[in-house]
Amino acid sequence: MEFHFLGTGAGVPSLTRNVSSLAVRFLQQKGAQWLFDCGEATQHQLMRSAISPSRIDRVFITHLHGDHIYGLPGFLGTRSFQGAVTPITIYGPPGLEAFIQASLNVSATYLRYELIIVEVEHGLIIDTDFAEVSVLALQHTLDSFAFRIKEKPKPGILDVEKLRSLNVEPGPVYQKLKQGESVELADGRILHGQEFLGPEKPGRVVVIAGDSKPVIELIAFAESADLLIHEATFRSGREVDAHEFGHSTIADAASIAKAANVKQLILTHISSRYVMEEEELKQEAAEAYEGTMVANDLLVYTLQAKER
Repeated sequence: MEFHFLGTGAGVPSLTRNVSSLAVRFLQQKGAQWLFDCGEATQHQLMRSAISPSRIDRVFITHLHGDHIYGLPGFLGTRSFQGAVTPITIYGPPGLEAFIQASLNVSATYLRYELIIVEVEHGLIIDTDFAEVSVLALQHTLDSFAFRIKEKPKPGILDVEKLRSLNVEPGPVYQKLKQGESVELADGRILHGQEFLGPEKPGRVVVIAGDSKPVIELIAFAESADLLIHEATFRSGREVDAHEFGHSTIADAASIAKAANVKQLILTHISSRYVMEEEELKQEAAEAYEGTMVANDLLVYTLQAKER
């Protein structure tokens, strides 16, 4: 699973950080690609990455501030202009559909593909072929959400040696057993797939949170997650300013990560006021929670599959 940080700035772009956007590529799912937020100039960042707009089939919008959605109409138009015909589903807060439809109608943008818009609410669970996505309401100056991706477990490894000891030759039977099915052999024996499979391979859990001041519910939502991506608009010590505008500090994000026992914390949505303090930000983050990273534009973070 790859995380392509297309924009890691807050509010307005700077020379080093574009506004919010993150692409996720699921390498074990035929390269399925999802987009989280789509700030202005996300298209330019995509051209500098390995992500293809035509391959993106789901977009998740955390909230409707401009630095998270102003690139969306252009992205949708470009996806069509490049010849994509596969459907795309966009999830986001109430008001998302009105924004998209107004943008497309006023600009007379015609889409070659089906556009599905789902306005989300707290507690919604989105079921995909290979993962469930849960939605948690956060606390910002308007509706903002976190998305929790939980991969579905994968079947255990097929015990080939056990099958060979029973004189079962490789072939279609193996494939059915690997899927947990029961099969009847030519000699009348019935084999049950679960009897030949090792332990399931657990799925990974990733939480991507939108803009928010610290929310205690996020601790349970991100419990033992393999990765938490959280905003840190302000450095530690500016909690009063941060919370007043519905944002978090590095210390806030680290506190959530510690309480939730997440394995990796990556900070994003960094204010342009810190453009000359990159090294200080990284040092502060690392000290706040061991292993914490501060994302930079075009960073690609790879989350390895879990062991069986």
